[in-house]
Amino acid sequence: MVNVLVRWIIYAALIVFVSWIVPGIEVDNFVSAMLVCIILALINTFIKPLLQLITLPITLVTLGLFTFIINALMLMLAGLVAPGFEVEGFLSALLGSLLLSLFSLAVNRI
Repeated sequence: MVNVLVRWIIYAALIVFVSWIVPGIEVDNFVSAMLVCIILALINTFIKPLLQLITLPITLVTLGLFTFIINALMLMLAGLVAPGFEVEGFLSALLGSLLLSLFSLAVNRI
């Protein structure tokens, strides 16, 4: 249980950090970032697999690069749902999702 809580706090801090780097992503406070973590987890659990299944032919043709677009769309969806979290455009969402993926990969390695 403690491990899950620590990861949740680290991912919320990563979302705040990415919002400082990417100009089109804004987070009001740390509580909003923690809420975004929950919303992204729910989106990635329920909506993303269905979307990946539907777009499987495009993903195969692009050799997996279309997954980056799906991740950006999931971040934009979280921006629509979460209060205190805004994603202004697709390029901001794409860059933000790439950075979040890289940072979370590094956190998972540690």
